[in-house]
Amino acid sequence: MSGDTSFGDRIVAAGFAAGWKLVPLLPERPTAAVFRFLADRVWARHGKSVARLESNLARVTGLEPGSRELSELTRAGMRSYFRYFHEIFRLPRMSGTEIVRRTRVVGAEHIHDTVAAGRGVVLALPHMGNWDQAGAWLVNVGHPFTTVAERLKPESLFRRYVAFREGLGMEVLPLTGGDGHNFATLALRVRRGGVVCLPAERDLTKTGVEVRFFGATTKMPAGPPLLAVQTGAALLPAIVHFDGDDWGIHIQEELPVPAEGTRQDKVKALAQGLADAFEKGIAEHPEDWHMLQRLWLDDLPPGAGR
Repeated sequence: MSGDTSFGDRIVAAGFAAGWKLVPLLPERPTAAVFRFLADRVWARHGKSVARLESNLARVTGLEPGSRELSELTRAGMRSYFRYFHEIFRLPRMSGTEIVRRTRVVGAEHIHDTVAAGRGVVLALPHMGNWDQAGAWLVNVGHPFTTVAERLKPESLFRRYVAFREGLGMEVLPLTGGDGHNFATLALRVRRGGVVCLPAERDLTKTGVEVRFFGATTKMPAGPPLLAVQTGAALLPAIVHFDGDDWGIHIQEELPVPAEGTRQDKVKALAQGLADAFEKGIAEHPEDWHMLQRLWLDDLPPGAGR
């Protein structure tokens, strides 16, 4: 391991390794109960991540900070977040038939029909529900796809996450530390009629595109709308959420590229279209939005994210 890997990073990596090895060997209901218990413990401690989730949910729902309703929603949000981890540890042992059977999808035809017509698809989605399960569904209905993964620390955890996703049938490009040609690779995939899936509601760097989101300004990644503008691929917003013990996916209609304006204007318009679609989906399933980080510009320290 590299010298800059902390003891905490190594503990997290060991925990994930143990999770993928042991959780599938144990009964599902008892392990799910353990993950709910852990979620409740983390929620009760109300550390920085929980406080940030609560603040984000207050903005999304309009619930009063400090209210019982907001506190209970945040607890449900942490349970949803921990459910995601419980499920990804079990997912590699789950059959494709079960994944498809338990996934309730609205708008699947927007993918199927577009690919059948020879056009590529860019699916853009917020951090909601079980993204990896949704990806497994997509692979098992005949659309293996390419995505980009953040480079986690330590490197062993990143490699394990990549192996997990590749095992589900995804092509995974590293966000950093690769060959530096991610956008070109993604563009090639959709130009050949393939599918690309990208998280798309947070990019507070200088390259992010400013949008209005729940009444305030944030920044979203330029990549998904730029791919649509430059390649002609269909940009489809997708909302992923939990549906009882199963899963729900809502794939929305294509966001049309404006006929007029500069490339920058078109990218900004599409980014705002994504923000509007995500806003509606998150408002419908706020407990399944796993945003435990700062998102809006007015929540950032002075000078950050500008």
